[in-house]
Amino acid sequence: MGKKVLAFDFGASSGRAMLGEYDGKEIRVTEIHRFSNDLVIVHGTMYWDILRLFHEIKQGILKAQAVAKIDAIGIDTWGVDFGMLDKNGELIGNPVNYRDERTVGMPEEVFRTIPESELYRLTGTQTMRINTLYQLYYLAHYRPELIERCDKILFTPDLMAYLLTGAVRAEETIASTSNFLDPVKKTFRTELLERLGIPSRILPPMIAPGEVYGTLTPALCEELGCAPIPVIAVCTHDTASAVLAAPTEQEMVYISCGTWSLFGTELPAPVITPESEKIQYTNEGGHSGTTRFLKNIMGLWLIQESRRQWKKEGFDVSFADLEREALEVEPYRCFIDCDAPEFAIAGDIPRRVQRFCEVTGQYVPKTRGEIMRCIYQSLAMKYRYNYEGLCSIAGRRYGQINMLGGGIKDTLLCRMTASSTGARVVAGPVEATVMGNIAEQLISLGELKDVSEARRVIAASTDLKIYEPTEHDEFVKHYDSFLAVLGRSGEEK
Repeated sequence: MGKKVLAFDFGASSGRAMLGEYDGKEIRVTEIHRFSNDLVIVHGTMYWDILRLFHEIKQGILKAQAVAKIDAIGIDTWGVDFGMLDKNGELIGNPVNYRDERTVGMPEEVFRTIPESELYRLTGTQTMRINTLYQLYYLAHYRPELIERCDKILFTPDLMAYLLTGAVRAEETIASTSNFLDPVKKTFRTELLERLGIPSRILPPMIAPGEVYGTLTPALCEELGCAPIPVIAVCTHDTASAVLAAPTEQEMVYISCGTWSLFGTELPAPVITPESEKIQYTNEGGHSGTTRFLKNIMGLWLIQESRRQWKKEGFDVSFADLEREALEVEPYRCFIDCDAPEFAIAGDIPRRVQRFCEVTGQYVPKTRGEIMRCIYQSLAMKYRYNYEGLCSIAGRRYGQINMLGGGIKDTLLCRMTASSTGARVVAGPVEATVMGNIAEQLISLGELKDVSEARRVIAASTDLKIYEPTEHDEFVKHYDSFLAVLGRSGEEK
């Protein structure tokens, strides 16, 4: 058997350690450890419990060692967030969650110094208040004492690698979510930070996917009873790892489905044009220097948070229950703009859906099923909206969409996506992020030749499901109503 690697994949609500190996035909994946990722709110600020997560990493390494000799470790997480180190290498507080409200209004303040269009031309990044740039701007102007103490910032996966190895580096794909990376040169635009009063000295050196941060520190090796295992910089942004695992060698449109929906394509170079700026497509880093040209869409968060609210109210409903109830009601009665700011913050999403429909002059959904139907068909319509924009920029129609990640377990969303866009949907792998993480490690170790071989192997290792656009005409019939709602939503903001 070949080398065995350990992939840590962190999502917004949970994490897991997965053991991967290539047997010459397929990549085999075994879950070793799973744990929750619980937010901690203190005096109104929303934090990640980073030391608890580091404890879980150590537990994952211990459990993996009981199964096999580990040849490498890779870590991927969500984007934009970071921890701060002082000059002694100690953490300055807990990292703050991107959904925290401290960045409300920060983009508008930034644009007074650097106009939004100029910022897009320089970084090719979609404007989102959660981006690292706006978090740092807040700190520089409202918590300057923290910035003064800060020697270096580390994005979340880089921070975890630092806790394991002591290496201070910024991996390219996670750095590309910051809103201050040059997408062509893959270097930080330090002049942007300086113009905004953010000291560029806090930025660490870069590291590319496939390179090695370092090995586990001697203290950790003694604590865990293990050898100095190398920690490889995979595509540490979870979406970048998922796209690496897309089981195709053709030009593709992909949707990485999870808490967020990342809708885009893979390109050899960034696209920064007036057209891409108008539809707010972002240019993020991918494997081997490629560009993930994509749009961030509020994804299954809307369904997850709605279920959380109903459970809080005493209704023990499963996701399957919600899907069934959505199918039992009349379709196309109302829509929401999934990316409206009121849906980005934790809380009573069902009530916000009702309020949105009310203020935009639509039918107001009353039951759980009606609210869920509104969310589902709005997500599918938003996919169509971004699909049309992508095809327009590319000057071609894509006949197939690859849906990746845990969200493809939601078969109703997969079916609606095919019908809304009119494209054939190929769903899989469910474990796309983990597969991409493992594949990058195996390439770095010489077990796989390159990404092309990795994708062929992943395709052979995955049960893919096909969805045809069976109800395309119905979605087309109601698409103008959805577009009208987007227009009215903009007027309400």
